[in-house]
Amino acid sequence: MSVPNLDMDALRSLEAILRLGGLARAAERVGRSPSAVSQQMRKLELQLGQALFRKQGRRVVLTEAGDRVHAYARRILELNDEAVHAVRGAAVDGVVRFGLPGDFAESWLPTALGQFRKAYPAVRVDVLVEPNRLLLERLDRGELDLVLAMNQGGRADAERLATPPMAWIGPAGTGEVVRPDGVLDLALYQPPCFFRQAGTSALDRAGIAWRAAFVTASLHSLWAGVAAGLGITVRLGADLPPTLMRLDERHGLPALPRVDLCLHAAPGQPSAALTHLRQAVVEQARVHLGPAP
Repeated sequence: MSVPNLDMDALRSLEAILRLGGLARAAERVGRSPSAVSQQMRKLELQLGQALFRKQGRRVVLTEAGDRVHAYARRILELNDEAVHAVRGAAVDGVVRFGLPGDFAESWLPTALGQFRKAYPAVRVDVLVEPNRLLLERLDRGELDLVLAMNQGGRADAERLATPPMAWIGPAGTGEVVRPDGVLDLALYQPPCFFRQAGTSALDRAGIAWRAAFVTASLHSLWAGVAAGLGITVRLGADLPPTLMRLDERHGLPALPRVDLCLHAAPGQPSAALTHLRQAVVEQARVHLGPAP
C-alpha cells in the first residue's frame, strides 16, 4: 500500500491554527483565505483517514489523531525549515547592529535572535538595549542598522508590526487594589516614560489618587519591586515573569491605551543580513503580539 505524502503547506496551516488559536488568524498568517485553509484540513483528513477536529461546546478542538498529527507536523516543519536555513543561511554573512528596548530584551526576542543565529551562522548581530529615544538617536547617527521601538509610528521610517495593549501589572495573586479613600502605590520608570504617563493619566481621569512609591531606571528592578508588593506598574502584558500577573477593571483599575510597535531601519539599500533579520523579527513579533491592524 502506498503511503501518501502529506502536504507541507497544510501541515504549516495546521500548526498555525493551533498556535494562533483559530482558523481565521491562521489563514491570515499563512496568506490564504479561511475556506482554503479548511480545504487543506479536509485534505489532510482524507489522506490520513481520520478526523483531526471535533466540536467541544462552541469550540473546535483536536481529536486524539489530530493531536498526534500536530506533534509530527511540528517536527516535520522544524526539520524542513532547518534544512532550508542551513543551505540558504550559509550564503548570508555580514554584521547587523540591532537596538531594542528592555521590555523585549527580557521576553521573547532573545530566543528569536538565538534561532536567527542558528539559521544564519555567518551573520553577526550586535544587540544594544536602551530606551526608545536613545535607540532612534543612534539610528539617525548611523550607529545602528535596525531598531525596534514603541510609540514612534509618526516617523517616516516606521514599519508597524503590532499594537499590543498596555496592561496594569501586579504581584501574582493580587486582589482588588483600588480602595475608597486610599492612595494607590505605583512602581514606575523615571520620567520621561510613556508607560508612566499613560498610567498616571488614566488614574487622574478616573479620580484615583496615586503616589510614585518605587522609581527605577531598570526593568529588572521594576519587576522585582512589583513582585515584592511595593507598587503596581504599567507595561506590556505579554511574557510576564511567573511572579507577576495582569490586572484590569476587575481590580478597580481604568483602561489603558495600546502601544504602537514599529521597526525602523537605516536609510539606503538593506544588506541581505539586515533583510533576513528584519523578516525574523517581524514574524516573531506577530506570533507573540499579534498582527498589526
